[in-house]
Amino acid sequence: MKITDLMVQETMVMDMQATTKEEAIDELIESLSKSGRINDPVLFKEMILKREQESSTGIGDGIAMPHAKTKAVNKATVVFGRSKKGVDYEALDGQPSYLFFMIAAPADAADTHLQTLAALSRLLIDQEFVNQLKQAETPAEVAKLFDDKQAEKEAKEAQEEAPAAGTSAGSDEKFIVAVTACPTGIAHTYMAEDSLKKKAEEMGIPIRVETNGSEGVKHGLTKDEIERAVGVIVAADKKVEMARFDGKRVLQTPVSDAIRKPEDLINKVLKQRAPVYHADSSASSNDDEPAEKTSVWGKIYKDLMNGISHMLPFVVGGGILLAISFLFERTAGANSSIFKMLSAIAGGDTGAFHFLIAILAGFIASSIGDRPALMPGMVGGYLAASSNAGFLGGLAAGFLAGYVIVFLKKAFAGLPQTLNGLKPILIFPVFGLLITGGLMYYIFDPIFKWINTGLIGGLNHLGTGNAVLLGLVLGGMMAIDMGGPFNKAAYTFAIGVFTSSGNTNGLMMAAVMAGGMVPPLAIALATTFFKNKFTEQEKEAGLTNYVLGLSFITEGAIPFAASDPLRVIGSSIIGSAVAGGLTQFWHINVPAPHGGIFVVFLANHALLFLVSIIIGAVVAGLILGIWKRPVAQKNM
Repeated sequence: MKITDLMVQETMVMDMQATTKEEAIDELIESLSKSGRINDPVLFKEMILKREQESSTGIGDGIAMPHAKTKAVNKATVVFGRSKKGVDYEALDGQPSYLFFMIAAPADAADTHLQTLAALSRLLIDQEFVNQLKQAETPAEVAKLFDDKQAEKEAKEAQEEAPAAGTSAGSDEKFIVAVTACPTGIAHTYMAEDSLKKKAEEMGIPIRVETNGSEGVKHGLTKDEIERAVGVIVAADKKVEMARFDGKRVLQTPVSDAIRKPEDLINKVLKQRAPVYHADSSASSNDDEPAEKTSVWGKIYKDLMNGISHMLPFVVGGGILLAISFLFERTAGANSSIFKMLSAIAGGDTGAFHFLIAILAGFIASSIGDRPALMPGMVGGYLAASSNAGFLGGLAAGFLAGYVIVFLKKAFAGLPQTLNGLKPILIFPVFGLLITGGLMYYIFDPIFKWINTGLIGGLNHLGTGNAVLLGLVLGGMMAIDMGGPFNKAAYTFAIGVFTSSGNTNGLMMAAVMAGGMVPPLAIALATTFFKNKFTEQEKEAGLTNYVLGLSFITEGAIPFAASDPLRVIGSSIIGSAVAGGLTQFWHINVPAPHGGIFVVFLANHALLFLVSIIIGAVVAGLILGIWKRPVAQKNM
């Protein structure tokens, strides 16, 4: 399909005057209306805005692609618009948008708008081409740029159509295969494809990329290509066929990573840092089945992480400032103006900590039910915090609100099209809030208040032996997957206790922080004192783990764990458990939820906290150094 067949020159807006997202949409719609390409500007705008409610069509890198398929369109058209100053279009990367492509498709057109989006996306990945569009003076120049670029693209694809012809079955040349896919199968699918291919060409690495897009599977990988590949990159935010990669090293990553950091992905595969994929024999062979249905835990974990990731800035910023306020309280007294200021902005009834549970619940809900679920989720979380249902009540509120909105979407799916606009502005907010709030108020808040009160009471009365055991478990969990579900579960539990009343606030946090600091520190020590057990590259990376470990960034140990999981994870779990247990044995309290070495001075026993971490790191480092084989023996 030739893009300029749809990109009518008379509709182009070469110098847009809009300063806001809605003004930009209006300006482009006005051009469509004047040229007679649409018959109902009001309906067309309604459909454009409906699509924007799902997610912004500002795809990033200064480009926006608003689109709609509706009976308001007379003839399929792409309106090109350019803003010299840039417009805040709520783009995915948060940057202003300069180039606009409004796609108008008639209701009876098959997949015109999807095919157009795909074709545009494949061209706009080229930054040089984008810059040329920004500098174009006339509509004719824009049209010529697209014609020339599309012809160049098609010629290049024709040359590549023979699958990796230059790589024979017995060749030693490194060869990579990849799959790209996004939920809608439009822009990001093809942008990721082109980004990987362009970077691989620069690096001199043969690559074959399969796209799972709106047009179906294109450039499908053959069995021979998969067998010959040194590794596979699966850059996908939806389910793709994975069984064919059984036994291969597969790097699974979000599609955005292939767009933003293709070189990093390619290098990881070339250096064999991707795990070996083992197909689940019980997995469904139905390629059209949504990925969420194959893994309930995966869906729950994704939703939970969405809440926690948005909550963490409040935890870290508010928690550390709140802890600092305690120092001023001790030294200058409760009437100190600095203490009062820090308490007001960090804790109490007005500060950052006041929003923790509401933010957690709101973004869990929005992960499940999208934007309409945010408000009822946040209110449900606020009710949980206000009623002392605590962190557990907030989790319940988030999942409840999300699925209430999912239910409402299905319940009102049959609403006449003319009333669809009522859903986001009336139906979802009112009924979502009423149902979520009512269930929280009468059922869930009382239940979780009882559970939360019992949990805090139990922790407050733990004997030393039981406290040490809990510290051992929490510390060890921080090292099991180093940033994965076990790690996050331990940290989430500590945060839950941290935000509740009782004198145990900083005790659990001390165990978790110490346990999380041990793995990278242990690796740093092992690479320093057992040099014959590591390669030069590993020894260099080991030095950075001193900084990462002291900063409470457990993920610094992941590359080492990926290459030698049994020894690295095994030794780390032991050391982290020791560190966590020691913090409880010495009753160490750290009134800050993050910060590592930078918040040690806030602990009630700062020296003992450091000693706990050092002992744990030395234990883990010694076990790893003794257990690991010398480099020369690795292949024996």
